[in-house]
Amino acid sequence: MTDIVLHIILVVLPAGGVLLTTWLFLKKQAEKEVRSLQIELKRERQTHFLPMRVDAYQRAALLMERIHPGNLVMRMHRPGEPARKMQADLLQAIREEYDHNVSQQLFVSPQGWEMVRNSKEETIKIINIAGNQMDATSTSTDLAGKIFEIVAEVGKLPTEITTDYLKRELQELF
Repeated sequence: MTDIVLHIILVVLPAGGVLLTTWLFLKKQAEKEVRSLQIELKRERQTHFLPMRVDAYQRAALLMERIHPGNLVMRMHRPGEPARKMQADLLQAIREEYDHNVSQQLFVSPQGWEMVRNSKEETIKIINIAGNQMDATSTSTDLAGKIFEIVAEVGKLPTEITTDYLKRELQELF
């Protein structure tokens, strides 16, 4: 009886070893194939989405340029117009620019988009601070001058900081 058990052990033990070795080998091969497929999928996604991401960063940077207080005032200033009207027009332009580009957040990092959103809000604050210093007879030229004065005091504006950040982030994609 012990001879039979010994014979069974001598047959089962090597077979179990071969089975275990085969299983480990196949598992390792499957893991390699999965990693290879993941790399290929990542390459495929990057090939497909990279142009859209680049476009999103370009549009976000353009948004920052368009809502930069100096550029906005230069583009929208109409001499002789009441300051309150210009203030309302500037705020509307900022909101429209932002709303037009809000879908770009899908392709820009969450931190980058948060900076874009904060820059929009800070620009609105600058315009409102300047507008609140105007009286009923102030003109758009008065408002423009006050906005430029505030911009000069601030130094580097949030829109400029955000543009720099977006440029660095885009460069990291390559």
